[in-house]
Amino acid sequence: MYKFLIRPLFFLFDPEKIHHFTFSLIRFSCKIPGMKLLFKSVYLVDDKSLERHFFGLHFKNPVGLAAGFDKNAVLYNELANFGFGFIEIGTVTPIGQAGNPKKRLFRLKDDKGIINRMGFNNKGLETAITQLKKNKGQLIIGGNIGKNTDSKPEDYTNDYLECFNGLHPYVDYFVLNVSCPNVGSHAKLNDKDYLLELISEVQKANVTFATQKSILLKIAPDLNNNQLDEIIDLVKETNLDGVIASNTSTDRTGLKTSQERLTEIGNGGLSGQPIKEKSTRVIKYLSDNSNKAFPIIGVGGIHSAKDALEKIEAGADLVQLYTGFIYEGPKLIKQINKALIKKANQ
Repeated sequence: MYKFLIRPLFFLFDPEKIHHFTFSLIRFSCKIPGMKLLFKSVYLVDDKSLERHFFGLHFKNPVGLAAGFDKNAVLYNELANFGFGFIEIGTVTPIGQAGNPKKRLFRLKDDKGIINRMGFNNKGLETAITQLKKNKGQLIIGGNIGKNTDSKPEDYTNDYLECFNGLHPYVDYFVLNVSCPNVGSHAKLNDKDYLLELISEVQKANVTFATQKSILLKIAPDLNNNQLDEIIDLVKETNLDGVIASNTSTDRTGLKTSQERLTEIGNGGLSGQPIKEKSTRVIKYLSDNSNKAFPIIGVGGIHSAKDALEKIEAGADLVQLYTGFIYEGPKLIKQINKALIKKANQ
């Protein structure tokens, strides 16, 4: 029903406006008596073979929702009814910010992709904390954190630390988002020396809490092998807990969408089917060349159960959806989990 009725209707409207409308629709639906149970009965898959243990956490299943969908942690309790094993909120910055000027979100229908240049639009740390205090404990919550756009280079680390310290009591793991192409000073955030400094400072903050939270790094799909070798060395040197591969891409190679349309859209990060192979390559390279030394969360172009299995076979331990969730609907979560159960029983 989603692909043949709901999605065509939604795709008639501006992507960002329909995103907010969908949030309101899901929240309203979940307030109707019996709807939460109905959603769970339709989408939730509960099987022992789906359980995973990483980062000191118990995942009911390995299919998560990537950061960027529920930026302000307003819908994670409702989204839990669709069968996700974990949800990553954010990217959260210390101070709320509007992000880049609109229009900034574009569908590439022929490619099953999305280009965005949102620019870390979010309501800020305090709003996220307020929302996370409403957590009903249905599933694992990750906190994706970043810097404010207007922050000076010398304040970048303080931005991450402020978010880390503020969210620490309310999330189960952290992601340092240093690979978003839609924020300023992207180059510095990918400099190895700076990453060593940032990770070190966040880890120092981590040990001041009675319970430490795992810290992951989210990387771009456009890194070459030498850069991926640096990531492997960085993880080893800092004892980082894991990597998310990958963020959105700036590459436009091989798209069906016309060059004229791409020029009209302009800059932004590409997600969805067009980056599937790139993110899988990154996952496989990291896994093979580190001898599976650290957990990897695979994200990028998962639009089917087959796509998810390819990520896992390449070396991903968990997977995340975003664009695939928008194009394929919530049934995709169930399809992936069912395929994983079938594979486990073979």
